Amino acid sequence: MKVFSGSSNKPLVEKIAKQLNTSLSPLEIFIFPDGERRIRAIDRVVGQDTVVIQSTSPNPDTAYMELFFIVDALKRSGAKSVVAVVPYLGYQRQDHVFRDGEAVSLEVIIETLESVGMDKLITFDLHSIKIPELFKIPIVHLSALPLFAEKIKEIIGQGAEVAPPGRGSPRPSDTILVSPDMGGIRRIKILSELLSNMPFVSIVKDRDLKTGNISSSSFDTESPEWKKGVKRAIIVDDMISTGRTIVSAVDLLIKNGIEENLIFATHPVFSNDAKNILQNSRASKIFVTDTIDISEKGRFAKLEILSVANLIANGLRN
Repeated sequence: MKVFSGSSNKPLVEKIAKQLNTSLSPLEIFIFPDGERRIRAIDRVVGQDTVVIQSTSPNPDTAYMELFFIVDALKRSGAKSVVAVVPYLGYQRQDHVFRDGEAVSLEVIIETLESVGMDKLITFDLHSIKIPELFKIPIVHLSALPLFAEKIKEIIGQGAEVAPPGRGSPRPSDTILVSPDMGGIRRIKILSELLSNMPFVSIVKDRDLKTGNISSSSFDTESPEWKKGVKRAIIVDDMISTGRTIVSAVDLLIKNGIEENLIFATHPVFSNDAKNILQNSRASKIFVTDTIDISEKGRFAKLEILSVANLIANGLRN
C-alpha cells in the first residue's frame, strides 16, 4: 500500500504514516501563477493499492480540486485501487435542496470523486447519517466519539472503573452530556452508551433564516429534575464553524446554574472570528480533533487538540 498526501493537512498524514510504519510516497504538486495545479505521481504505482489523504478545510474548493487531480493521476498511472481518506468532507451540510433552484453541492462532489476513479472513501462524523447513501462506492464512516469517551473518562476521574453499558458501573452524578441542538440526539446517545449510560439532554435551538442569528432558549424536557446536582456539562457536536451555537448553548447552561461547560467537537472548521468567539466564551475548555489542521496562529488557550491518526490507521488496516 502506497500512501500519498494532499497539501491540506500534512501534520495528520505524517502521524498516520507513522502509525502504519510506512513513509509517504512523493507527489509533485506544481502551482501555476494563476493558481492552477498540476499533479504528478512520482513513484511507480502500477498494480498497487494506493491511499490519498486530503482534508477539505480550509479552502474546500482548492482542496477538492487537488484531491480530484491526485486520484486521477494515480488511476492514470495504473494504480489497482485508490482509497481516499477525507477526514473532513467539505460541503456535507449541502446534502439536499433547502430552497428551490439550489444545487445539491455534496452530490456534485461525490459524483466527481467517483468519476475520477475513487474506489473507497474513509471519513469522519458526517453531519447527516443519510450521507453514505449518496455514494455508489464503499464508504467507511468513522467517529471520534470513542476518542471523546476516553478523554471524558480521564476528566471525570473514572478511568478504568467504567464498565460496559448496562453493567451498573459507578458514574459521577454531577455530569451530564448535552447536544446543542435536536439534530445531535443520535450522537449524544452513542456517547452516553460509551460512558455507562451517562444522562443527557438536548437544547432546542432556533435559527433566524434571514439573519443567521442563533438562540438557545430551552431544553427538550420540561422536567427540572435533569439538572438536580449537575455541576458539569459536556457539550458534544460534529463541528464548530462560527462558534455561535456553542456560545448560545453555554450561556443557557450557565443561566441554569451549570458553571463548568466542556466542549467536544470533531471538526474545527473555525470560520470567521471563531477563534476569538470561543476563547472569550464562558466555556471552560474546548476539545477538537485534527481532522482539520489548525495553524499555530489559529490556536488559543482554551483549545486542546486530540488526534484521529490511530483511528484512521486502524481503518486502513481493516
